[in-house]
Amino acid sequence: MFDAANARRLMVDGQVRIADVTDTGLLDAMATLPRERFLPPSLAPLAYVDADIPIGRGRALLKPMVLAKLIQAARLRKEDRVLDLGCATGYSAALLARLAGSVIALEEDADLARQAKEALASVGAAGVEVVVGPLTAGWPAGGSYDVILLEGATEIAPESLGPQLKPDGRLLCVYGRTPAKGTIFHMIEGHLVGRPIFDAAARLLPGFVAPPGFVF
Repeated sequence: MFDAANARRLMVDGQVRIADVTDTGLLDAMATLPRERFLPPSLAPLAYVDADIPIGRGRALLKPMVLAKLIQAARLRKEDRVLDLGCATGYSAALLARLAGSVIALEEDADLARQAKEALASVGAAGVEVVVGPLTAGWPAGGSYDVILLEGATEIAPESLGPQLKPDGRLLCVYGRTPAKGTIFHMIEGHLVGRPIFDAAARLLPGFVAPPGFVF
């Protein structure tokens, strides 16, 4: 029988803590949030594996260590407004909601957005609004944001999202082609400027693929 509580503890202790994730609020959130609620029953036993979890349509839940390190780098504050871009089934949005003031969870796949709403309701997540629209456009109506978190990789610098950040805002993503990097971006003189922070890999988000012939 699948022991979710034990699997959750092993995930936090064996995948996240050992990756230099020390934010106690984040660790507590990951230790108590039932990730299996954000997967169909057939995939629930995979909820805490040390890998991306494919959920169909070319999408996946980020590997726990990668998600944790991106969130930790965001240095979330209780008053922060966050755009969770490509929220998939909502796990990341539920985590962010426990650390920030409010979360806009953007998904362009209407079925995934429906699953996210149901899963978020099932865990009593507060302060999250799930919206549907193209990921590359962001969600300007809900901005501006203290933090934008891309729930997947991008091969191109997400310049179009920069104007949706507050002046001291930060954008986190897995950026580049193999080998990609977990990267934090800030707006500097009207442009997004990125700094790599750790080695990472993730599935590319729709619309964030470099055009043919692009040299990174």
